[in-house]
Amino acid sequence: MTEIRLQVSVRDLTHADLPSCGWAGDALHVRQLAEQLRRAEAGEIDYLAACTPVGLPVAVGGIDYTAKPGAGEIWQLGVHPALRSCGIGTLLIRAAEQRIVDRGLYRAELGVEEGNPRARALYERLGYRAYGSAPDSWDVVAEDGSIRRYETMCTAMHKDLA
Repeated sequence: MTEIRLQVSVRDLTHADLPSCGWAGDALHVRQLAEQLRRAEAGEIDYLAACTPVGLPVAVGGIDYTAKPGAGEIWQLGVHPALRSCGIGTLLIRAAEQRIVDRGLYRAELGVEEGNPRARALYERLGYRAYGSAPDSWDVVAEDGSIRRYETMCTAMHKDLA
Protein backbone atom coordinates (compact mmCIF):
# COMPACT_ATOMS: atom_id res chain seq x y z
CA MET A 1 0.00 0.00 0.00
CA THR A 2 1.23 3.48 -0.85
CA GLU A 3 0.72 6.25 1.65
CA ILE A 4 0.37 9.86 0.59
CA ARG A 5 0.81 12.61 3.14
CA LEU A 6 -0.75 16.01 2.58
CA GLN A 7 0.43 18.95 4.66
CA VAL A 8 -2.51 21.22 5.48
CA SER A 9 -2.63 24.45 7.45
CA VAL A 10 -5.58 26.58 8.53
CA ARG A 11 -5.89 30.28 7.79
CA ASP A 12 -8.59 32.84 7.02
CA LEU A 13 -10.46 32.31 3.76
CA THR A 14 -9.86 35.19 1.30
CA HIS A 15 -11.62 36.53 -1.76
CA ALA A 16 -8.71 35.20 -3.84
CA ASP A 17 -9.61 31.67 -2.65
CA LEU A 18 -13.17 31.74 -3.96
CA PRO A 19 -12.43 30.57 -7.54
CA SER A 20 -10.86 27.42 -6.00
CA CYS A 21 -13.90 26.64 -3.83
CA GLY A 22 -16.24 25.21 -6.46
CA TRP A 23 -16.03 21.80 -4.77
CA ALA A 24 -17.71 23.33 -1.66
CA GLY A 25 -21.07 23.87 -3.32
CA ASP A 26 -22.90 25.30 -6.27
CA ALA A 27 -22.20 28.73 -7.80
CA LEU A 28 -24.75 30.33 -5.48
CA HIS A 29 -22.92 28.94 -2.46
CA VAL A 30 -19.60 30.32 -3.68
CA ARG A 31 -21.25 33.75 -4.17
CA GLN A 32 -22.61 33.48 -0.63
CA LEU A 33 -19.08 32.80 0.61
CA ALA A 34 -18.14 36.24 -0.73
CA GLU A 35 -20.89 37.76 1.43
CA GLN A 36 -19.60 35.83 4.45
CA LEU A 37 -16.14 37.31 3.86
CA ARG A 38 -17.69 40.77 4.14
CA ARG A 39 -19.10 39.72 7.53
CA ALA A 40 -15.62 38.51 8.50
CA GLU A 41 -14.17 41.90 7.61
CA ALA A 42 -16.76 43.45 9.96
CA GLY A 43 -15.65 41.10 12.79
CA GLU A 44 -18.99 39.27 13.07
CA ILE A 45 -17.56 35.92 12.00
CA ASP A 46 -14.37 34.09 11.14
CA TYR A 47 -14.29 32.06 7.95
CA LEU A 48 -11.48 29.53 7.83
CA ALA A 49 -9.82 27.55 5.07
CA ALA A 50 -7.65 24.47 5.44
CA CYS A 51 -5.12 24.79 2.63
CA THR A 52 -2.41 22.82 0.91
CA PRO A 53 1.16 24.20 0.90
CA VAL A 54 0.42 26.04 -2.38
CA GLY A 55 -2.57 27.73 -0.76
CA LEU A 56 -5.46 25.81 -2.31
CA PRO A 57 -8.43 25.44 0.05
CA VAL A 58 -9.43 21.81 0.65
CA ALA A 59 -11.82 22.52 3.53
CA VAL A 60 -13.77 25.56 4.69
CA GLY A 61 -15.97 26.55 7.60
CA GLY A 62 -17.28 29.53 9.46
CA ILE A 63 -17.71 30.62 13.06
CA ASP A 64 -20.56 33.03 13.73
CA TYR A 65 -20.19 35.06 16.93
CA THR A 66 -23.60 36.74 16.59
CA ALA A 67 -25.93 33.74 16.30
CA LYS A 68 -25.75 32.26 19.82
CA PRO A 69 -25.12 34.49 22.86
CA GLY A 70 -21.97 33.43 24.69
CA ALA A 71 -20.92 30.92 22.03
CA GLY A 72 -19.32 30.61 18.65
CA GLU A 73 -21.55 28.77 16.18
CA ILE A 74 -19.56 26.65 13.76
CA TRP A 75 -21.30 26.31 10.42
CA GLN A 76 -20.89 25.66 6.70
CA LEU A 77 -18.19 23.06 7.29
CA GLY A 78 -17.07 21.27 4.18
CA VAL A 79 -14.11 19.14 3.13
CA HIS A 80 -13.20 18.44 -0.49
CA PRO A 81 -14.95 15.13 -1.34
CA ALA A 82 -11.69 13.44 -2.39
CA LEU A 83 -10.09 14.24 0.98
CA ARG A 84 -12.79 13.28 3.45
CA SER A 85 -11.84 10.93 6.30
CA CYS A 86 -8.24 12.16 6.24
CA GLY A 87 -8.42 14.24 9.44
CA ILE A 88 -8.85 17.59 7.71
CA GLY A 89 -12.32 18.18 9.17
CA THR A 90 -10.95 17.50 12.65
CA LEU A 91 -8.11 19.98 12.03
CA LEU A 92 -10.57 22.63 10.85
CA ILE A 93 -12.93 22.14 13.80
CA ARG A 94 -10.05 22.33 16.30
CA ALA A 95 -8.88 25.57 14.67
CA ALA A 96 -12.43 26.94 14.87
CA GLU A 97 -12.62 26.01 18.55
CA GLN A 98 -9.34 27.84 19.18
CA ARG A 99 -10.72 30.94 17.44
CA ILE A 100 -13.78 30.78 19.70
CA VAL A 101 -11.60 30.60 22.81
CA ASP A 102 -9.42 33.43 21.47
CA ARG A 103 -12.59 35.56 21.41
CA GLY A 104 -13.10 34.89 25.12
CA LEU A 105 -15.93 32.41 24.60
CA TYR A 106 -15.93 28.89 25.99
CA ARG A 107 -18.80 27.15 24.19
CA ALA A 108 -19.00 25.97 20.60
CA GLU A 109 -22.31 25.11 18.95
CA LEU A 110 -23.19 23.58 15.62
CA GLY A 111 -26.04 21.94 13.79
CA VAL A 112 -25.82 18.73 11.81
CA GLU A 113 -28.43 17.51 9.36
CA GLU A 114 -30.26 14.51 10.77
CA GLY A 115 -29.56 12.66 7.52
CA ASN A 116 -25.78 13.03 7.95
CA PRO A 117 -24.73 10.39 10.51
CA ARG A 118 -21.10 10.49 9.36
CA ALA A 119 -20.73 14.17 10.30
CA ARG A 120 -22.59 13.64 13.56
CA ALA A 121 -20.23 10.79 14.47
CA LEU A 122 -17.25 13.09 13.86
CA TYR A 123 -18.71 15.80 16.09
CA GLU A 124 -19.46 13.28 18.83
CA ARG A 125 -15.88 11.93 18.64
CA LEU A 126 -14.71 15.53 19.13
CA GLY A 127 -16.82 15.92 22.28
CA TYR A 128 -20.01 17.56 20.97
CA ARG A 129 -23.30 16.54 22.57
CA ALA A 130 -26.80 16.82 21.15
CA TYR A 131 -29.25 19.01 23.03
CA GLY A 132 -32.16 19.48 20.65
CA SER A 133 -33.25 19.80 17.06
CA ALA A 134 -34.54 22.55 14.84
CA PRO A 135 -35.49 23.09 11.22
CA ASP A 136 -32.99 24.83 8.96
CA SER A 137 -33.07 25.99 5.37
CA TRP A 138 -30.96 27.71 2.73
CA ASP A 139 -31.10 28.56 -0.95
CA VAL A 140 -29.70 26.16 -3.55
CA VAL A 141 -29.57 26.10 -7.34
CA ALA A 142 -32.01 23.56 -8.81
CA GLU A 143 -31.16 21.45 -11.87
CA ASP A 144 -33.09 23.89 -14.09
CA GLY A 145 -30.99 26.80 -12.80
CA SER A 146 -33.71 28.27 -10.61
CA ILE A 147 -33.15 29.08 -6.96
CA ARG A 148 -35.12 26.97 -4.52
CA ARG A 149 -35.23 26.70 -0.75
CA TYR A 150 -33.71 23.52 0.69
CA GLU A 151 -35.32 22.57 4.01
CA THR A 152 -33.99 20.09 6.51
CA MET A 153 -34.01 19.17 10.19
CA CYS A 154 -30.79 19.58 12.17
CA THR A 155 -29.62 18.23 15.49
CA ALA A 156 -28.23 21.04 17.66
CA MET A 157 -24.94 20.13 19.35
CA HIS A 158 -22.61 21.93 21.73
CA LYS A 159 -19.26 21.54 23.46
CA ASP A 160 -17.76 23.34 26.43
CA LEU A 161 -14.27 24.55 25.54
CA ALA A 162 -13.04 25.50 29.02
